[in-house]
Amino acid sequence: MPEKILVTGGAGYIGAHVTKVLLEAGYDAIVLDNLSNGRGDFVPDGRLVVGDIGNRAFLNHLFAAHSFAAVCHLAASIQVGESTLLPSLYYRNNVANTLTLLDAMVAANVKQLVFPSTCAVYGAPSIQPIPESHPLNPISPYGATKLMVERILQDYSRAFELQSAILRFFNAAGAAPDGSIGEAHEPETHLIPIAIEAALGLRSHLKIFGDDYNTPDGTCVRDYVHVMDLAEAFKLSLRYLQREQTSLTLNLGNMQGFSVKEVAETVMQVSGRSFDVRVAPRRAGDPPLLVGSNQRAAEMLGWTPRYSDLNTIVRHAWQWHSGERLPVPNPLPPSAISNNLLGLPY
Repeated sequence: MPEKILVTGGAGYIGAHVTKVLLEAGYDAIVLDNLSNGRGDFVPDGRLVVGDIGNRAFLNHLFAAHSFAAVCHLAASIQVGESTLLPSLYYRNNVANTLTLLDAMVAANVKQLVFPSTCAVYGAPSIQPIPESHPLNPISPYGATKLMVERILQDYSRAFELQSAILRFFNAAGAAPDGSIGEAHEPETHLIPIAIEAALGLRSHLKIFGDDYNTPDGTCVRDYVHVMDLAEAFKLSLRYLQREQTSLTLNLGNMQGFSVKEVAETVMQVSGRSFDVRVAPRRAGDPPLLVGSNQRAAEMLGWTPRYSDLNTIVRHAWQWHSGERLPVPNPLPPSAISNNLLGLPY
């Protein structure tokens, strides 16, 4: 029997790609998502349970109906700017609801978790590429909530022997190479899809926030990692936890950065379309450079990015977005929901 894995937030951008990779690897992946940001059509028929990780009674029923070997926990609020305006939403969803999930796991004797953290736990780093040993000093509520969960997982490891793989993401980008799923946020806040929307004529222009940074072309440099590479790290982390029976914390970086201008130029090149690019004032809290190390991930998991060049990342994203045109939020075919996955009506 294949191992059964619960993927919370599995109808979202990264979660859907994680689910795809796990299914292709032979795992029996079940998705739990409240569809507040996810898309039901990203989940294969019969694998979606609609519900919320903050509902303990619901989780108790779900864990009782299944023998999960592990959980991949991707249900979270992720917008840095929004977190500064609505910190209570982030602490409630990212911390309090995660505590509810962890307690349900402990009660059900599910002892392995893969958790996506973020490079935002480092704040404004002083070392590039950023190693895992860099001091942790988040400057946003989003980063603070992720670091808080990291520390909770350390405590749960000591108290309940819950093993976790903490994966600190940089900038997830791209789409499944087969064009089946991609990035669809509403509203969209990520640079590559925003630039693609400008190329498609869905936006009047692309806005660059500051062109006077101490970088080669004056615009911020970020580490873009293909979403399928991130999803592959979840699979490798599950295998590591099963094999080693111990926790680990890793950066998932590309070891190279690309500037905002480079991204805009690459989108124009891949799409064959030009669009208006306008410079706006800097945004508060934007560090000039964020590039992550993947040396430890290579040593511990054997993980290195397969799709590491910007052209490939943008080409896969363009392939999906240009096919979708304007993604609609939460289209959900009735056959996608399986009440029998829970074992009870809800």
